[in-house]
Amino acid sequence: MKQTPISLASIATLAAVFLPSVAFAHPGHLGPHTLLSGFEHPITGFDHILAMVAVGLWASQRGGRALWLWPSAFVAIMLAGGFLGMEGIALPFVEPGIAASLLVLGLLVASSTMLPFWAGALIVGGFALFHGNAHGLEAPANGASLLYALGFAASTAALHCTGLTLGLSARGADWQKFVRMGGALTAGVGGILLFA
Repeated sequence: MKQTPISLASIATLAAVFLPSVAFAHPGHLGPHTLLSGFEHPITGFDHILAMVAVGLWASQRGGRALWLWPSAFVAIMLAGGFLGMEGIALPFVEPGIAASLLVLGLLVASSTMLPFWAGALIVGGFALFHGNAHGLEAPANGASLLYALGFAASTAALHCTGLTLGLSARGADWQKFVRMGGALTAGVGGILLFA
């Protein structure tokens, strides 16, 4: 039995839901800084959503150890960047680094670039440092930093899994075109954010 992994209606619905938030990369976050507010931080910034889904898509294209290594590297190094931010250490060029992550990861997905596992881990890890630092700079001052960090790590992992699921379910050349188009769209948003 042939399965249809994703439909055009699903893609259009996701675009309609998320595209309005492009103008608000980091809108105000709700409620006190807890596990839940940490969880919501990555999913309320369209730049974070695109980058984290792109990591999953790219890992699905590479396959093998990349399926777990690249998302794991992203989460681990993102947490390191987050803890730097929680200590008040702001990395230079955080927002341009995040925008560059969209551009580069999008291009890697769009071109289905196959790199060695270690090279891919270095790329996603480098960009994760910027994403994590952005999360950490908005961490609570009320002692709930660990819960907040666990929250943004969990939602990041969920976004990676979304990308992995979409990529792995896109079997056949026709569906892979949609994955590559998603990469091109991500790269385009990154280019706009980086050069606008």
